[in-house]
Amino acid sequence: MTTNLTHIESATASNSELAATESLTSSTSGAAAPPAAETPSPDKPDTLFGWVLRAVKGMFIGTGAILPGVSGGALAAVFGIYERMINFLANPKKDFVKNTLWFIPVALGAVLGMFGLAFPLDYFLKNHPVQVVFFFIGAIAGTFPALIAEAGKQGRSLKHWVETLLVGVAMLVFLIWARNNLDVNLPLNFATWVMAGVIFALGMIVPGLSPSNFLMYFNMYQPMTEGIKNLNFSILIPVGIGAVLCVLAFAKLMHLLLERAYTSVFHFILGVVLASTAIILPWGSAYDNLTLPGYLVTALLAAAGVALGLWMGWLEKKYQSE
Repeated sequence: MTTNLTHIESATASNSELAATESLTSSTSGAAAPPAAETPSPDKPDTLFGWVLRAVKGMFIGTGAILPGVSGGALAAVFGIYERMINFLANPKKDFVKNTLWFIPVALGAVLGMFGLAFPLDYFLKNHPVQVVFFFIGAIAGTFPALIAEAGKQGRSLKHWVETLLVGVAMLVFLIWARNNLDVNLPLNFATWVMAGVIFALGMIVPGLSPSNFLMYFNMYQPMTEGIKNLNFSILIPVGIGAVLCVLAFAKLMHLLLERAYTSVFHFILGVVLASTAIILPWGSAYDNLTLPGYLVTALLAAAGVALGLWMGWLEKKYQSE
């Protein structure tokens, strides 16, 4: 019995010495197993390419914010900016400098989209609305695969697809009802322009909500776009105040929802994006003055929009993985 115990203790000591020797050899010879690859992070050092890409996305978001039927927040989600934007707005003190620098090109692009493109957008919407709308629909469709991937990055199940379908149908019904039944004339004063700013910012905080549509229902859309084009500060200042108040009130709520129900929130966004894209499809008399060349141009612009959306989604994926 004593002999067996001695043999066991001796074997255990030998194994311990062998393990220690192997550990020492690996650490000194540099033959240790390579560390696991790091997950790509959007917080890596910025590049000129990333800066320009975000500026282009900002242009689309800014233009979409003033384009009837389109939601700036939905476009931010489509272009992969929404989640980071909400996190920043909900906790502005956290990584303030880093986030501010990251969003500068987005903000500059959005300002250019709203102000610099206001004149040509207004002209083309009045003279060639079908072509403009189909280009935007194509761009949204092109980026939709990236949004689907974003929605499912934390996993999903059948119930999330059912949620997307139900939300899409319900939102489409509501938007059709609102378009056919809402027509309110409000006085244009400081208070109503603050309200317009709240609606405008809600289009960024709540993806799929088109502020332009609701401003049209209140007969405020045309005066506001005129105010933007003419830099009318009696309109811009109260609109800005309303937008800031809205962000302060709702950004934290959306941040909490994303933290606690990320997959459901993004599948809700998917449904709203589908509905808000369907509602801007031109119908009926919109095609009355369209000739065969006009149809060809419309098809080409829609295809160009899809190609642009796919390309931007590919660039975003490539940029994040490098």
